[in-house]
Amino acid sequence: MSNHATNNNLCASRSVMDKFLNSVERVGNKIPDPALLFFYGLLIIWILSAFLSQFNFGLIHPVTGTTVEIKNLLTGHALAGSLTNMVTTFTSFAPIGIVLVAMLGVGVAEASGFITTGLKKMLNVTPKKLLTPALVLVAIISHTAADAGYVLIIPLGGILFHAAGRHPLAGIVAAFAGVSGGFSANFIPSAVDPLLAGFTQSSAQVLDKEYLVNPLSNLYFTGLSSIIIVGIVWYVTERIIEPRLKRLSIDVNAESNQDMGSYSELENKAFNRAAFSMLAGILLLILLSIPEASALRSPSGSLIVHSAPLMKSIVPLIFIMFMISGVVYGLVAGTFKNQNDIIKAMNHSMSAMSPYVVMSFFCAQFLAAFSQSNIGTFLALEGSAFLKEINMPSQLTIVCMILLTATVNLLIGSASAKWALMGPILVPILMGLGIAPELSQAAYRIGDSVSNIISPLMVFFPLVVVYCQRYVKSTGIGTLASMMLPYSISMFIGWTMFLLAYWALNIPLGINAPYTYQI
Repeated sequence: MSNHATNNNLCASRSVMDKFLNSVERVGNKIPDPALLFFYGLLIIWILSAFLSQFNFGLIHPVTGTTVEIKNLLTGHALAGSLTNMVTTFTSFAPIGIVLVAMLGVGVAEASGFITTGLKKMLNVTPKKLLTPALVLVAIISHTAADAGYVLIIPLGGILFHAAGRHPLAGIVAAFAGVSGGFSANFIPSAVDPLLAGFTQSSAQVLDKEYLVNPLSNLYFTGLSSIIIVGIVWYVTERIIEPRLKRLSIDVNAESNQDMGSYSELENKAFNRAAFSMLAGILLLILLSIPEASALRSPSGSLIVHSAPLMKSIVPLIFIMFMISGVVYGLVAGTFKNQNDIIKAMNHSMSAMSPYVVMSFFCAQFLAAFSQSNIGTFLALEGSAFLKEINMPSQLTIVCMILLTATVNLLIGSASAKWALMGPILVPILMGLGIAPELSQAAYRIGDSVSNIISPLMVFFPLVVVYCQRYVKSTGIGTLASMMLPYSISMFIGWTMFLLAYWALNIPLGINAPYTYQI
């Protein structure tokens, strides 16, 4: 086939994809900021509560056995209570403290260069035949460092593939699939785990006030999911994407970058000492946990129940481990000259979280009103009754939830904002069907990941287009989306099937993570 014909086919494909993506973009751009969504949601809850409080629906709460009545939040007493409790509603909002504490430690490790050097070291010891799976695995691990994968691993994928004589765009899209499409696949705990668990717990407490969700409730599932995602991306890259890209010529004047992700002797020395310090910290934690009288155990002697100090300390431990390794690396490598640099790194990580803090303020007020009005309980009971009536299998319900999440993700990119909106409705409804919040969260994480890579509204999508244009200047949004679509479809099918099989085999999702909820 001639280059002219190939280019015509590519142009036609881009034209169709561009029309679809442009439509999504137009709709998505009309959606307000997540903070405004929660503010509008708060107003809607107030109005609905005033209207629905006029009716008696005769619903009985399955846990407490009491009658569920909608409370009017527009009365003078209720509004005064909202004002009185506004500050404490925000400061007691579980996800905010969890995320900020974890990010303090991760921010220091990232700013010092510890995480960046670690990712480079992993790629540099990889045989060429295993370049694709190694790149994807490193891309998945990069989630630990928040957005480091987007600015480091994705462009590095193009450099590595180009140097190995392979098409650089294949390296870029494979890394993009791992970083963004496999966002919820990771065997290393990160700030994402407690972030989502906090929202899941708040959502579950709409129906059951005493329900607790462990921050590592999906750890085993996401860890094994890493293997599945590596396999899927490896297959799609080498069997589907690279054969197509062979027909797409690299521009003669494409940027030639000789930096193979190399690191200096000083960086190597700093990393080794920082890694040793982290391993020493983990070993010390294990030794302190072993004795039966350990202070980290619960009164019953368990380490993994919710009441165990070890489980309550997961987020502080993430902070401490990354903090220690980041400080050691920074002092040895010279990226931290003094203690003020460490504080500056923390300040920088917190400044990046300011949009999340603003969103959390309005989200906290929305969830409080949603719970106090009993509208959430009402929707959960009515929704559960409807799903029971149509008698849809639990497995099909979970698949539909994954599909719904993936669709919504095209318009609302933020994982936390999306789960904060969907969780308070979906989690209680599925609890009414006997599906545990931890399983709902696992299903959500799949849907939230697989469509990231085909959404032009994802904040890093234009950046990846720029990476591609270094090698093929004609690359556009449609070009990138058409390359990512096979990954998205394959991951949706493969990852969903994996969850269903995982569930059928009753393999634990994580720590303190049941599959069922007993009403």
